[in-house]
Amino acid sequence: MANNVKVVTDATFEQDVLKADGPVLVDFWAPWCGPCRMVAPVLEKVAEQYTGRVTVAKMNVDENQATSMKFGIRSIPTIALFLKGEPVDGVMGAAPIGHFTQMIDKHLTAAAPGAV
Repeated sequence: MANNVKVVTDATFEQDVLKADGPVLVDFWAPWCGPCRMVAPVLEKVAEQYTGRVTVAKMNVDENQATSMKFGIRSIPTIALFLKGEPVDGVMGAAPIGHFTQMIDKHLTAAAPGAV
């Protein structure tokens, strides 16, 4: 796993995601999930592209069931974008990098000072 992708757990989710200063893109995944393995390198590229602006995190749903249940994760991979402690966007299943960059850019633009 890339150094710029953060691993979060039930114990760290509140601090690392919900109380984060900026946007956090969370990949809810499991090691046995083929589509999860397919999307992992895409999210590593997203993490590199948005270094310093967006945190990209991974949460193993098998090992962290409380958070997964709290946010209604029923299918993996589910990739959710959190802003100010709330999920604001997301996608279920593997998607190309352009899907994630458009989603992030839309919310970064909306969150920018002076944005309409």
